[in-house]
Amino acid sequence: MSSQIWLGLLSGIAFGFVIQRVGATNPDKMARAHLMIEGGIPRFMLLAVLLSAIGLLGLDVSGVGRTLIIPASLVATGIAGVLFGIGWGLCGYCPGTTWAAAGEGRMDAVFALLGGLAGTALFAQVHEILIPLLHAPTNLGQITLADWFGSELAAAVVLVAVFAASILGIGMLWERD
Repeated sequence: MSSQIWLGLLSGIAFGFVIQRVGATNPDKMARAHLMIEGGIPRFMLLAVLLSAIGLLGLDVSGVGRTLIIPASLVATGIAGVLFGIGWGLCGYCPGTTWAAAGEGRMDAVFALLGGLAGTALFAQVHEILIPLLHAPTNLGQITLADWFGSELAAAVVLVAVFAASILGIGMLWERD
């Protein structure tokens, strides 16, 4: 196996271990996060996205990896976000935590995983029909924060500031007694 596959496998195992330790594989803890009672999981998720963005930038700059920017579509992304939220709310797992919880042996996660796979198979069948209806009319192209702010450094500073403020805000607001 190539070193990239090993790196992906090891980083995936490490991330699975961390999300299990944080409690993101526990649907009750996830529900408390959604109800804004417990802020540990949302803070962890923001931190994970922030560190991933920094890591991807580092890989891109060093020439080890590359980031593929896909075209943004307001309608398609909005509908996908609503469906994602409904699924997460109904089962208490996001796609990544579903796999980790199924690996723990949680049967509800196994059924959520099967539902997610069925939804993916359905989407694969209707994908070509949906593109002209939902994606094409509001396609904004390959836009990034760097495009909006004029530089990668400005985009990184804004991203870090927004995520740091969000992490602090969750800690201050969600865990009040």
